[in-house]
Amino acid sequence: MSDQYDITPRVIIARHGQTDWARVGRFTGTTDIELTQKGIGQISTAAATLVGAGKLLDPRRLTHIYVSPRTRAVETFKLLLPQYSDFVPGKVTFTEDIAEWDYGNYEGLKDMEIRNLRKMRGLDGEREWNIWTDGCEDGESSQQVTERLDKLILQIKEIQKPYMRGEKPADVLVVAHGLILRAFAKRWINWSIDRDLPMEIQPGGIAVLSYKDNDTNKPTLNLGLALP
Repeated sequence: MSDQYDITPRVIIARHGQTDWARVGRFTGTTDIELTQKGIGQISTAAATLVGAGKLLDPRRLTHIYVSPRTRAVETFKLLLPQYSDFVPGKVTFTEDIAEWDYGNYEGLKDMEIRNLRKMRGLDGEREWNIWTDGCEDGESSQQVTERLDKLILQIKEIQKPYMRGEKPADVLVVAHGLILRAFAKRWINWSIDRDLPMEIQPGGIAVLSYKDNDTNKPTLNLGLALP
């Protein structure tokens, strides 16, 4: 049997590098903020280590790239793949579908500040606030996030479906933000956003999603990859 990891299209997800707000735990959704010097270093190191011919992220295998339009994500994309730093029609899409969760009234706050604010307003008497279930006041609900992610996932599957047995390289890269990428991973495996799946992706981190048995109806999380 063929080694499916050599031929099955993958979705490579990359979180932007550190920002000043991310460094101190502030919820950063719609606010446009640049990478810190450390964040630039994180992405530069990832690019040198993981990007290139025969490496985890091989530009020759990319058929499409989706990038959040927020500055921190765009900077990350340009550092990872400088050869695509100019918009490439048909190859790169900057889309709000993979922008960070809109935190509404919670923008710029820390987790405990949000919880205290809600309790001052008489909320969460029976249970603690959970963004996956409750969403954000004057921001996005989990249903709204689900709808836009599902639209993007459908596009990706349509792109990759004709090439599930290696007819041509068809990897897709998604460059975005911490919370939305965790939500993306849940929706990728058809889990509801409010279903508990403890996971983390660090600033500058890269992870891989794919399919089992070369089948778009069997999306998977790759827990480990064999090196080329």
